[in-house]
Amino acid sequence: MYAEHRYMPRQSRGVSFGAAFAINGAIVAGMLFYLAPNVIAMGPEKPIPVIDISKPRVPPPEKSRELPKTERMEPTAPLPTIPKPIILTPTGPIIDGTDKIYPPQPPLPPAPTGEPNVGEPPAPLPPLMAAAQDPRFIKDFQPAYPASELRAQRDGAVKIRVLIGVDGRVKAAESVTATSDAFFEATRRQALSKWRFKPATRGGVPQESWKTLSVRFEIKNQ
Repeated sequence: MYAEHRYMPRQSRGVSFGAAFAINGAIVAGMLFYLAPNVIAMGPEKPIPVIDISKPRVPPPEKSRELPKTERMEPTAPLPTIPKPIILTPTGPIIDGTDKIYPPQPPLPPAPTGEPNVGEPPAPLPPLMAAAQDPRFIKDFQPAYPASELRAQRDGAVKIRVLIGVDGRVKAAESVTATSDAFFEATRRQALSKWRFKPATRGGVPQESWKTLSVRFEIKNQ
């Protein structure tokens, strides 16, 4: 075959090239026709509007108005005033136009002499009647013998000062002298719980008062 192409006449080779070119052109035209619907025609591009954003113009600050300078006026001393002369005109005697005549007033009494009257002195307070033991409770006067002193076979004595209320009861007790604390404590307990008095009075009114009493403790009486 190669030998056939080699020895093909020039006219036949021209016809073969033309047929091949026509076939290739038809194939290219068909491909363009097939791809044409998928191509979207692009119109001319529209220009994008550009907005010019410029900085706001700041007006220049106003110049402060200078107030006109005023000259300071120095205070002037006031002019001395000349007092007007006082002209005295003679006047006649003043005569009261009333016709009433008032009688003279009586003279004032003389001032008192001697010591002033201060009134009578207040009456002295009635005397205070001292409190006394109520005989109904005399059997409760002697305290119980302290056990410690009883075992020691000791006698004792207590002098006690008691505050007697308006109801005759002992409100407080103080030691004046005591043989021992045990004797005083026994006496104090007895006074606060058992002792009764007729309260002191002043003018028949009951009064609180202090009273001092003595108590003896003897072994022979036990």
